[in-house]
Amino acid sequence: MMLPWKQIVLLSITGWLAACTEDVIFQGPRWRTEPGDLILPINTPDHQATIACEAEGSPRPQYRWSLNGTLIDLGSDYRRHMSGGSLIIRNLDKDQDSGMYQCTAFNMLGSILSHRASIQFAYLDSFKTQSVRSAVNVREGQGVVLLCGAPPHSGELTFAWIFNEYPYSVQQDSRRFISQETGSLYIAKVEPSDVGNYTCVVNNTVTKQKVLSSPTPLVLRSDGVMGEYEPKIEVHFPDSVPAAKESVVKLECFALGNPVPEISWRRTSGVPFPSKVKMKNSNAILEIPNFQQEDAGMYECIAENRRGKNAARGRISYHAKPQWLQTITDTARSIEENLFWECKANGKPKPSYSWLKNGEQMVTEARVQIENGALSITALNLSDSGMYQCVAENKHGSIYSSAQLMVLASAPSFSRSPLKALLKARSGSEVTLECKPQASPPAISLWKKGNEILQRTERITLLPNGTLKIANVTKRDAASYTCIAKNQFGTASATGKLLITEPTRITMRPTNMEIIVGESIVLPCQITSDPALDVSFSWAFNGQLIDFQRDGDHFERVGGTVSGDLMIRNIQLSHGGKYVCVVDTDVESLSTSAILVVKGPPGPPDKVSVEEITDSTAQLSWIPGRDNGSPITGYIVQARTPFTVGWQAIDTVPEVVNSNMLTATVVGLNAWVEYEFRVVARNVVGLGEPSPASAKTRTEDAIPDTAPTDVGGGGGTKSELVIIWEPLPEELQNGDGFGYIVAFRSAGAVTWTRAVVSAPTVSRYVLRNDTIPPFSPFDIKVAAYNNRGEGPFSSIATVYSAEDVPSVAPEKVRARSLSAAEIEVIWETLPFLPERILGYEVMYWEDDTKPDTVGKVRITGNYTHVNITGLKANTVYYLSVAAFNTAGPGPQSLPINNTTRKPPPDRAPLNIQWSMIGSSLTLHWDPVVATETESKVTGYLVILKRHRYNDIHTTFTNRTSAELSLSAGDNYLIQIKVLSEGGEGMGSEPIHIHKLSMGARGSGASGLRRLSCSLVLIGALLCSIW
Repeated sequence: MMLPWKQIVLLSITGWLAACTEDVIFQGPRWRTEPGDLILPINTPDHQATIACEAEGSPRPQYRWSLNGTLIDLGSDYRRHMSGGSLIIRNLDKDQDSGMYQCTAFNMLGSILSHRASIQFAYLDSFKTQSVRSAVNVREGQGVVLLCGAPPHSGELTFAWIFNEYPYSVQQDSRRFISQETGSLYIAKVEPSDVGNYTCVVNNTVTKQKVLSSPTPLVLRSDGVMGEYEPKIEVHFPDSVPAAKESVVKLECFALGNPVPEISWRRTSGVPFPSKVKMKNSNAILEIPNFQQEDAGMYECIAENRRGKNAARGRISYHAKPQWLQTITDTARSIEENLFWECKANGKPKPSYSWLKNGEQMVTEARVQIENGALSITALNLSDSGMYQCVAENKHGSIYSSAQLMVLASAPSFSRSPLKALLKARSGSEVTLECKPQASPPAISLWKKGNEILQRTERITLLPNGTLKIANVTKRDAASYTCIAKNQFGTASATGKLLITEPTRITMRPTNMEIIVGESIVLPCQITSDPALDVSFSWAFNGQLIDFQRDGDHFERVGGTVSGDLMIRNIQLSHGGKYVCVVDTDVESLSTSAILVVKGPPGPPDKVSVEEITDSTAQLSWIPGRDNGSPITGYIVQARTPFTVGWQAIDTVPEVVNSNMLTATVVGLNAWVEYEFRVVARNVVGLGEPSPASAKTRTEDAIPDTAPTDVGGGGGTKSELVIIWEPLPEELQNGDGFGYIVAFRSAGAVTWTRAVVSAPTVSRYVLRNDTIPPFSPFDIKVAAYNNRGEGPFSSIATVYSAEDVPSVAPEKVRARSLSAAEIEVIWETLPFLPERILGYEVMYWEDDTKPDTVGKVRITGNYTHVNITGLKANTVYYLSVAAFNTAGPGPQSLPINNTTRKPPPDRAPLNIQWSMIGSSLTLHWDPVVATETESKVTGYLVILKRHRYNDIHTTFTNRTSAELSLSAGDNYLIQIKVLSEGGEGMGSEPIHIHKLSMGARGSGASGLRRLSCSLVLIGALLCSIW
């Protein structure tokens, strides 16, 4: 028989269960926005205020508002209405609308209350009408207080004072202070410049209103000056100052006195002020931002001058509104279970707690117990469902923590947690079958194997929560298993099949390996497994799963379903580490691992430094880099200067720097050169990356140790001795102040004459002296010097002084035209002259009146003729000859003239006929007749070339036929050119005679084009001939 309350429960949860099965989520209200305090100007421009309130929930929450604990009837209140959950008040009225407001959000699952929020109205009345306040009479040197006396107001005020008239305001300093607490103006020591009218300006920070008091005249008395007196503190903070957590605390302290007192602050505990504390207005204000409990205590203000000191004390007490340490959370409980909730908050003073259910105050009763922040309800029923709030409160504020309690009552259901239809398990393992139906109260479960009810045995465990465990399963345990769940509201069951599989085994495992950078390997991972299992492979490297898509450049899994081999291509140093192959099946997970050691060239050494340096050596040190899996065997030292191309290996002592040495002496350096050094490590794999470069370091200077090279000279103009040399490069100059010393003497003399050339880039010295005989031998040598001294001299060389030009022109000069482009010039040898003659220079030009057309041909040696080529045909040329030497050409001979011949005919022989009888070749062609502008034809030139050889034979004839004897085994190429007084004319088209043509006839081409060097059959040598 079912109890009546159970019938009620079943009926009341029918809708709830239907909703749950359709995945409809019901939720009580949750605050999104809660009301906040408002301070409004009493004359708000739009005469409207909005107090925000918004909650979320399902169904969507509705709202109601209360003012000072009384529900607001929005239906009959024309000035108030809601928008969403926010309350909008129009036509604001100070008397009706001031007070504490609270918003309530509710839906079918319960109600919650918001924080309480206040509405206050700010205003600022005007000062009472009064034309001028009473004058304040003081002596010079006396202190004075000018009272402001703020009019009635609400809201925060700020104060300022006007001196005489706007915009001249009182500037605060160590002598003058305006209290923002009282509004009064304090002048510690009155001076004559203070005389005038003072007006108090009051600002309301909320309403932005500003009102001005009547002026207060300050007048100096005429009965003398006030003498010095000790400080009198007129502005000081209260004996007790309450301060809220995280607020900004300001303490004021100001004293009258003569001389003007100095203000200082301290904590009576002796604890120094933290850095956040600031002193303002000449220390008249102590400001403590972000006030915390450790800032509480006794503070003292000290005013002091040379007449004495005075002090004021006050205690700042710490208070804080409650803050949550522990809140309540949504909870679902089955019917008849117990509930325990606890909330905790801190605050000063310590907060008290109360509990609300659906916005109503809860009290202790039979099933409900409330103790401080703890709420316990025993034997829950459906009526206990709803929205609960824990309220923590002290005199500085209150906070609310909300949570929903759902009391559930339902028959068992496996709709959300059915048994797995097929469960696979490895033979010998332990199997766990969980039976987790949704049921309230929890269901009682039993298990069936097939149709047989399972009982607890040594291998079978039935846990109280319905879980079935079978240890050391075998093939006999394979079957269908059914969980049957039951409570007072009904029964449900779920069935799954258990399949027992053979264990999976790894048949091939990876092994620890050593490998060189850049190589590729395959790490094996192969298995045998039950065919019923799904198998997957994955690899981890140093604990991180390998992403084959992202790292596909180096990693690839190969092998198919029974093999998870890992291929690693182009291995880098970063690939060294632990590799784990993970084999996952439906029933188990196996793994195998291997360590891969990657060997590579050493890493770069570091911190290369120059410990000591001389003019030719440097002591280096460094720290080693990583050996990258292969021990370092040695080091190579490299250097770079501004004069080298890149880095160069340099000599060291010892010559071989082995692995246990981290220092070396570099030798063979050039003096006074800026060097950078770096070190490269090597191992059996190879050379590693170089170290970072050392700091640039200059070697010491030294005397030059290298002599200039290629010392020589000679030539120049009359009375000169020219000496030249190859300048030393900068890296061999060995120091500052570099130059050259040039030494010379007449050949056979003993004493050297020295000259200094101070420019390092100069490579020539010219001695000019009228006493130097022409073309006289001199011994010369050159050395380098710098600030440290002179270097070695070069080897002695002999040069000659400048010589005179030849003094006589050649005689009996004559010319003969050889062709249209060539003239031969002939002269007689000059007799013995005191000047040296190196050769002759022939000058030629077309027009005696145009010297810019002059051409020159110079011939060295004792020649008496020269051919000038490349001339124009049928042109008159003027010619003269002069002897020359190193000083230049001498006087020219008298000009003569000669005319080049007419050009040869520009037509090739035509109609060439040939016949071949045996080895005899007969040629015939038409004659070429010259025109009036062409040279007379003197004959023809027959050119013969054997195809396989480079030899060329020419035959001259003054007839229009020729007979040649050819070898039967060769191919031939034949061409005919016309000859004239003007030279060779145009050649005919080439004729090809093949060895198979013996006994044949033929004719050449009749075209008149010149033979091209691009013809493949003619060949390079023939091209060079014509």
